[in-house]
Amino acid sequence: MLEGLSDLKNKIGSSSAEDVVASYLERIEKSDINAFTCIAEDAIDQARKVDSLDIEGPLAGVPIAIKDNISTKGLSTTCSSAILDGYVPPYDAHVIERLRKAGAVIIGKSNMDEFGMGTSTETSTYGPTLNPWDAERVAGGSSGGSAAAVAAGQVPVSLGSDTGGSVRCPAAFCGTVGLKPTYGAVSRYGLVSYANSLEQIGPLANRVEDVAALMDVIGTYDNRDSTCVKHNAGYTDALQDDVEGLKIGVPAEYFGEGIDDNVQKLVWEAIGKFEDMGAEYTKVSMPNTPYALAAYYIIAMSEASSNLARFDGTRYGNRSEGENWHMMASKTRQEKFGAEVKRRILLGTYALSAGYHDKYYLKALKVRTLVKQDFERARPGDTCPAQQTCYQVILWLFHGLSYFRTQYSCMSGMYGPSRMSAGAEQKGCGICYQDRTGPKL
Repeated sequence: MLEGLSDLKNKIGSSSAEDVVASYLERIEKSDINAFTCIAEDAIDQARKVDSLDIEGPLAGVPIAIKDNISTKGLSTTCSSAILDGYVPPYDAHVIERLRKAGAVIIGKSNMDEFGMGTSTETSTYGPTLNPWDAERVAGGSSGGSAAAVAAGQVPVSLGSDTGGSVRCPAAFCGTVGLKPTYGAVSRYGLVSYANSLEQIGPLANRVEDVAALMDVIGTYDNRDSTCVKHNAGYTDALQDDVEGLKIGVPAEYFGEGIDDNVQKLVWEAIGKFEDMGAEYTKVSMPNTPYALAAYYIIAMSEASSNLARFDGTRYGNRSEGENWHMMASKTRQEKFGAEVKRRILLGTYALSAGYHDKYYLKALKVRTLVKQDFERARPGDTCPAQQTCYQVILWLFHGLSYFRTQYSCMSGMYGPSRMSAGAEQKGCGICYQDRTGPKL
């Protein structure tokens, strides 16, 4: 049984943060799942500081892995891309500031798909992260390193980012708990942008209680992010609430062709457990579901093509040699970006180009509004649509992962509410469900 935060804090209290962090560093060194892109050289020093100053923050001495697209001052942040290899940010992201204030020890940066573009970590310039349950299967993505590190016991908790399932899918694949918070609940200041209107930083852990504890730390208002909203959610306190009278919406469109039988079975078993606790379910309809995936990818790739325009070798990161600026920038992007990133930039640029903006991008925004309206119509009162995250059992490495497999996980990005996933083990394969109730799971 892997340690939860409460057990870990007791261990830190009885020994020291230094001993605990050293034991986790030893686990990382002995592992070969490629969950990290770099390890913080000052991890032990951070732990000693906790011990010497007798820091009593909610995460005092707790080691945590940070996805490699979240800025960490003095620690490499590469987005698992050759174009940023060796880049060290001069500032901390808001969530990192909050973690440091809470006493957490940043132990390293976790592997990911390049710039978050992928669902298996196979697009990482550092190679794929292996699933700790079965090394021949993927860990999911794009936050595969964050999920695998938690599942393998290399860290008790981690941070990832989620655009269309990048926290929830790897959490499901690795048998951990992952949450994509409601859009605006967590500041994106310091997150390297992929698709601004869709992505959120989210926690991963082995227990729901630990995810809630992390959200209590990072889920605070930040005026440096204009999309961040003021709220007082009280995630840990919310775990005490019961589900008596809660209505769970079950969309017929989410149980169509291609859904794995075992996933369906788990979803209905979970709904049954909610009924036993006093909740009730009702069938709802999400008629625009078939169009959501196409709209999601048009929006995401369009935003990505704009966001990644800043990476040209001029201001930061690596560059290729060229006779003039234009040749240097062109050669840098051609040589340093991976195939998947270039593919998405190309598609996004096309969707935003003159003559096609209204035909594709504007139409995708309209579909997004229709999807939002589907959710609003399905939620009279406290109805919570039950969703499946990644309905396919974990795929073999290098066998390809089709975009269609993220159809249901991308729905929350289109609308904005929180989504959670949790893995279940079956022959070493994680399968999962998710529900709008978030931490109450």
